[in-house]
Amino acid sequence: MESARAEHDKIELAAESFWRTPQRAVPGRPRQRIERSEVMSGSSYQQFQASVNDAWDLGDDDIISGIAETRISRAISHTAALNVINSHRNSTKGASKSDARSEAPPARADEVRRPGAAGPLRHYPGRPRPVRLSALASREESNESKLERFQQLLNSAVLDLDELKQLSWSGIPAKARAVTWRLLAGYLPANAERRAETLQRKRADYRHLVRQYYDAEREEDTYRQIHIDIPRMSPLVALFQQPTVQVMFERVLYIWAIRHPASGYVQGINDLVTPFFMVFLQEAAPGRELDDFPLDSLRAEQRDIIEADSFWCLSKFLDSIQDNYIFAQLGIQYKFSFRWMNNLLTREIPLACSIRLWDTYLAESDGFASFQLYVCAAFLLHWRERLLLERDFQGLMLLLQNVPTHNWSDSHIGVLVAEAYRLKFAFADAPSHLAPAGRGAPGHQAPAGRGARS
Repeated sequence: MESARAEHDKIELAAESFWRTPQRAVPGRPRQRIERSEVMSGSSYQQFQASVNDAWDLGDDDIISGIAETRISRAISHTAALNVINSHRNSTKGASKSDARSEAPPARADEVRRPGAAGPLRHYPGRPRPVRLSALASREESNESKLERFQQLLNSAVLDLDELKQLSWSGIPAKARAVTWRLLAGYLPANAERRAETLQRKRADYRHLVRQYYDAEREEDTYRQIHIDIPRMSPLVALFQQPTVQVMFERVLYIWAIRHPASGYVQGINDLVTPFFMVFLQEAAPGRELDDFPLDSLRAEQRDIIEADSFWCLSKFLDSIQDNYIFAQLGIQYKFSFRWMNNLLTREIPLACSIRLWDTYLAESDGFASFQLYVCAAFLLHWRERLLLERDFQGLMLLLQNVPTHNWSDSHIGVLVAEAYRLKFAFADAPSHLAPAGRGAPGHQAPAGRGARS
């Protein structure tokens, strides 16, 4: 009985002293120190009380009120502040010098610095950005087993196209990319015996189209617009400034525009030729540096193959999104993301990342037209935090048109397409959100009094 009463008195005393534990040290009395790890790991009442034993004592109000009434000289406070600033500045300089001697820190993904520049370089609309094409030639395959699976699949007598799409969705090894792109684009048949004959016939057909449309009398307005746009394409990359390369692009774009009169040539389609051109050039010159590769060093037959295959793959690739380039159609109505949609993010991310992204686009079983919407949505969500920090409309537009993706790699694209797939799966049962405002999706009628989501 007495022991129970003593325990009760102990708990009652602890409760009374919960917020009144004295904080001022008493001479001769040691003060117990509680480690953070001990408090966080414990769950008993005594440990909890110890963790809050620094609560404000009622007697401390007298001390605080005394401090508040004390007047400090303005000159003394100013001098003390300057001393603190100078001390912090000197310590920061010393730390930066020691860090520079040891190892340079990695560059931030959202900043691009030039040698000797004082701060981050911000790109503005219309200002071309350098593209590191060497990443295409120097990249090593991280997964040799995946390359072997591609080779086994491509060497089969009758290709399983669904299996190839599933394998390609997460990225295609560089050594197998050219053949795989031709197959995924529908340029090559699944039957291995028919591929050589198909390539020979389609390349001959393209040479005939060149003689029929390009070498004959041309449609001046279309040719002039293409002729103006080609020199603007990647002006900082020596490869695209070679006259031979520019003439090849002119022929591909002009013939495509003549064969698609509903849309004709639209500024920006020239960017969509670049990934195909680079992939087929890498196939013709494996292991070579492509940034300033002299295209005239290739045989004329090799150049013709690169040009013809780029044309046919581009034609197949654009079949499902041609409406984006027709006036008053759905795709043309996107406002701030107009360039994202029409250029398929080729101007927003490095060229090597565009090629990796197109691996997934070509592997989309139901076409990438709708998947591109989710990729743009995922791309917008990626910059959400930075967009919320912008204070005006001009800042928003500058960021949306010049997102800092200069240091992006294949891993960033992998995360991007994974998020796009998540969004696509989440909205799979709500197709009306893809329909224009005021209209429901085909076969779906919006409830009375409510419009479809756009």
